[in-house]
Amino acid sequence: MERQAPNVARMKMLGAEVRPVKSGSKTLKDATGETIRDWVTNVETTFYIIGSVVGMHPYPMMVRDFQRVIGDETKGQVLEAEGRGPDVLIACVGGGSNAIGSFYPFLDQAKEIEMIGVEAAGEGLGAGRHAASLSRGKPGVLHGAMQYLLQDEEGQVEVAHSISAGLDYPGVGPEHSYLKDLGKVRYVAVTDEEAMEGFQTLTRLEGLIPALESAHAVAFALDYAKECATEKIIVVNLSGRRDKDLGTVMKYISNSRENMSQRPQKVH
Repeated sequence: MERQAPNVARMKMLGAEVRPVKSGSKTLKDATGETIRDWVTNVETTFYIIGSVVGMHPYPMMVRDFQRVIGDETKGQVLEAEGRGPDVLIACVGGGSNAIGSFYPFLDQAKEIEMIGVEAAGEGLGAGRHAASLSRGKPGVLHGAMQYLLQDEEGQVEVAHSISAGLDYPGVGPEHSYLKDLGKVRYVAVTDEEAMEGFQTLTRLEGLIPALESAHAVAFALDYAKECATEKIIVVNLSGRRDKDLGTVMKYISNSRENMSQRPQKVH
């Protein structure tokens, strides 16, 4: 709720009761768990809905089918503008709703179109504080679905970390797990620091302020484009509202400047 303060305020203004989750890591995993518990306890008066492709059937399928409008519009607009389809699709992956929406209409062209899902590497994959379940997780069950999951040797779910609240989840949608196993989508990871660089670069150069989730995809796309030997049509999906993240961004920038000022100065 702290990192999503503008969205919380908006929901309250529209008449919703917003209940804070005080258990576990107090992030998306715990909010989802508490929601499911409330739903199964009060089935006569409560209806469960979710905006991501995680959890039990049919919710991952329902959200995917709603979100595929992103991919359908991408297919039509790129064809109209370029006369052919895209070469590369890049989208961030937490639970994975915007990415599956982008990729799904193109899955039958997986041999011709490269699809890349960008996870949160947090403070670094080697540091242990990340949310890269597809890159570092193992198959397991969470919220009623088999998926790649961050877990210890005893199968206990580990705490995920990302500067982005929307990517701060220790699992991923089951369809993404399936696409990884099929090799139809490549999954990579980007750190908090790299995502912030992507955020600031897109803002400065294009005047587009991305959500922190999408900044991960932007950061990877910038590096990917530098390494392209030939011209390619690269589509990066910008998902979510950026205003919710401005407080987090400004705090990060302020802390970075403070840390820089405290470093010992070289004397020549």
